Amino acid sequence: MPATRLTVLAGGVGGARFVRGLRAAARAAAVPPEITVVANTGDDLWLAGLRVTPDLDSLLYALAGVNDEQRGWGRAGETERVSGELAAYGVGWPWFTLGDLDLGTHIARTALLKDGLPLSAVVERLAARWPIGVRLLPATDDEVETHVAVVEDGEERELHFEEWWVRTRAKVPARAFLQPGAEHSSPAPGVLEAIGEADVVLLAPSNPVVSIGTILGIPGIRDAVTSTRAPVVGVSPVIRGAVVRGMADACLSAIGVETSAAAVARHYGARASGGLLDGWLVDLADADAVPGLEADGLATRAVPLWMHDEATSAAIATAALDLAGTFARR
Repeated sequence: MPATRLTVLAGGVGGARFVRGLRAAARAAAVPPEITVVANTGDDLWLAGLRVTPDLDSLLYALAGVNDEQRGWGRAGETERVSGELAAYGVGWPWFTLGDLDLGTHIARTALLKDGLPLSAVVERLAARWPIGVRLLPATDDEVETHVAVVEDGEERELHFEEWWVRTRAKVPARAFLQPGAEHSSPAPGVLEAIGEADVVLLAPSNPVVSIGTILGIPGIRDAVTSTRAPVVGVSPVIRGAVVRGMADACLSAIGVETSAAAVARHYGARASGGLLDGWLVDLADADAVPGLEADGLATRAVPLWMHDEATSAAIATAALDLAGTFARR
């Protein structure tokens, strides 16, 4: 029986490209499945009085077809006049530039939050502007931001993840990743149901530590993934010992995980041994990792994983669904 409900845990740019490919693959099916995307909210922050949600926005813009493909984030055709004015007033972070169209999204979001809507309702409202073809959910409605413990200029400090990522370019070694308040948070409405009622659960090729890991850190979500009856298949964000995008290697090093497709798979773990995954995709360049991961109880396939465009992303998504199809529902 074909899958009719797909749920994806995803971070920003890499997650957006994967989900866009999954949507294309789903549209080609005789009966297109419903897709729910649970997005990382740990990168969210207050800046210049506005609530900014980087990963949700990357997913929204990419699925709406209005993202900047060259930069990989933000809106296409941007101007930055407002950010220039804010910098002139000494407001905000001068190294964290927001485009004018992007600021329109942040203003609208903040206004709706100030009106009392939870983030999940705000996301639904913003996404209604475009036919994005998926249900987009924040991992939580609560403000649970990722911070990074570092020693900078001889001083112990705690930076917001975006400051560590953008200002320092992850050059300052992370000592720990923290999510203050996570223990008191709860999944956004619909998240646990989307995981528990799915026919397939997919872990996008997003940062395993601060994207997927942060989602799983919201109480109840990891348990939902480990207990779902659906097969859980992940896609490696590492190819031939290098991250596909961004600086996830700095995050992996901070938690003592090698930057390799096999090490990330073992970090997630096989469900047969109490972990998260039933299946795992690696790139053809990492095919030598397949036998060892199979011996660990993790069904592994080697396929091309470079997401050059929507067609190659769709092929990866199809391979993930094909692998999921080899498992009987539990």
